[in-house]
Amino acid sequence: MSQRMIGYWLKHLDDLFEQVLPAALAAHQVSRREWQALNVLAVGDDHPRAALLPFAAVGDALEQLSSRGWVSGGRLTDDGRRAHEAIAAHVMRVRRQAAEGISEEEYATTIDVLRRMAANLGYQRDTAETGREVR
Repeated sequence: MSQRMIGYWLKHLDDLFEQVLPAALAAHQVSRREWQALNVLAVGDDHPRAALLPFAAVGDALEQLSSRGWVSGGRLTDDGRRAHEAIAAHVMRVRRQAAEGISEEEYATTIDVLRRMAANLGYQRDTAETGREVR
């Protein structure tokens, strides 16, 4: 088998997450995009739309969370925080499975390398002033 390039593995891993995560999220009737939005809001990002730009359907996800009463004024409500905690437990099981046999150092290195590759291709996050991505 020839060595696959990074783009193949990134896309393949994303496809696998797209297959596995719905089962973890199904009990809460939340889509992967809604989970991503909920998670960004839970960590207190002041610019959630900017943080979610790499993902599709940002507006739809935030609207769905608002309609459930989990988001108001761009912030999680008490119900939203409780929902995030409950869903996070399911998602963490998937993350642990994906990271099995990978040390914390290896994981951190992988994230750092991917972040630097994105920066090399022009992606930066101007958090000091606006919190918006700069390309």
